[in-house]
Amino acid sequence: MLTEEYRMHVKYSSRRLFLSLPLYIFFFTALFTYGLDILTGDLRLWDLMLMAYGGIYIYGLSVGAFGVLGQTYLERRYGKDNFLISMPFLLPVSFRKVFLGMYLRDVIFYSGLMLLPAFGGVALGAALSSHSLLSVLVIFVGLLVTFLYGMSTSFLISVLFAIDRRVFLAAVVALIALVAGYGLTDLYGLDLIIPSVGYQLKALPFPADWPLAMFYLAICAGLSVVFLALSLMLVRPGRSVLAGTHREMFLQHLRVFSRFPSRTLLAKEFVDIRRSGLTVRMIFAYIVPLVFLSFTTYYVNHGLNIPVGFNAVFYGAMVGFFGVLLYSWMTNTDLNDYYETLPVRVPQVIKVKLTAFFLLTTGVSTLFVFGISVLNDEWQLLWLALIVLYCTTAYMILATAYLTGLNTNSFFFNPTVLTKFTAISLLPDLLLTILSFSLQSGAWWALTGILGVCGVLLVLSLYFYRGIERKWGGASFL
Repeated sequence: MLTEEYRMHVKYSSRRLFLSLPLYIFFFTALFTYGLDILTGDLRLWDLMLMAYGGIYIYGLSVGAFGVLGQTYLERRYGKDNFLISMPFLLPVSFRKVFLGMYLRDVIFYSGLMLLPAFGGVALGAALSSHSLLSVLVIFVGLLVTFLYGMSTSFLISVLFAIDRRVFLAAVVALIALVAGYGLTDLYGLDLIIPSVGYQLKALPFPADWPLAMFYLAICAGLSVVFLALSLMLVRPGRSVLAGTHREMFLQHLRVFSRFPSRTLLAKEFVDIRRSGLTVRMIFAYIVPLVFLSFTTYYVNHGLNIPVGFNAVFYGAMVGFFGVLLYSWMTNTDLNDYYETLPVRVPQVIKVKLTAFFLLTTGVSTLFVFGISVLNDEWQLLWLALIVLYCTTAYMILATAYLTGLNTNSFFFNPTVLTKFTAISLLPDLLLTILSFSLQSGAWWALTGILGVCGVLLVLSLYFYRGIERKWGGASFL
């Protein structure tokens, strides 16, 4: 399975470029750690740990969604290729053993590809800047367990998706309610949702209480094992793939999008989205992280009374970056090979997917920014937050489409593409974050700076949109 995953990724770049990704992560994290004190400014260590553990948990959730992908692999073939997940139908190996293999494969693959190089880079940066190497090791252990915990949680929920969509929705709603309870009330802390946070707060570099720290760590590791065991128990080793039935939807969508460019392709895109269950997966891949972020910022600002500056404008900027997750799902909804036999071109299909993305997310993201403005009592910032939201979303998604085309998941493992994406996304993100924090002091230049950055993002968005034709005009769907 490790060989299969490796071959899948190098197919879209090259062996040399793919293997240079860990080196890229190593040097980037080393540089970040070396300049940590300058980059974080007045941000407290607790806040930094909160973002690190929340981020790695969300990353684990996204990686663990292969329970849904496994079902997708069963339903289709990639041209002449098949996947090892389908081998129980052909060879004397149990379905549960193959799914366990998928879990272990992703643990090894993504830990070796990203987490271990990141740990090495942080260790080097800490050594060069006189930070404690022991603290770095303690933090890495907590983050690794958090990653496994997120993977197991996502694996369990995605297995429920394959069993019964209603049970899946109930599990997602329960997770959102748990996050909402943490953000809106003082009844419990984040350690109830992510137990490894409790471990970190009782271990170095904070004042250490090792028995309590190890207790939290054992709970997090134990829950990871329990969720994995439940997932394997609930996986249904059926001998056939369930066939879904849907009423005819194409003509209805064709009438709805009659005034849109490429209306036939757009209607087909929405039919594919509905039949593939992407609208349900959107809740898990897009809405859950947004809910987690919104209630975390509310809790930091109001529950802890920490003047970090997480306001509606900052949140509007962050929402645009979460949209990349959903666009990657949309490019993986169906195979594109058959387009090669039709009178359509790659740029045309990319633009159709972009149109579908904005139709799907604009209302949801607007509602979230509106909600965070209400929670933080920042009505005066709502207009600015919405401008930032629309500009950053357009910029990030058009940049992603320009760089990766119809193979977003695979091209992000190409270090050249990833470097360009990092450069494109990091600078405006940092600028908007710093400027949004400065709004608290009422500085006029902060407002002017935010509007100026948004103007530049709109110009660059237009450049990326026009560049899709130039970059992908001669590409094929194969």
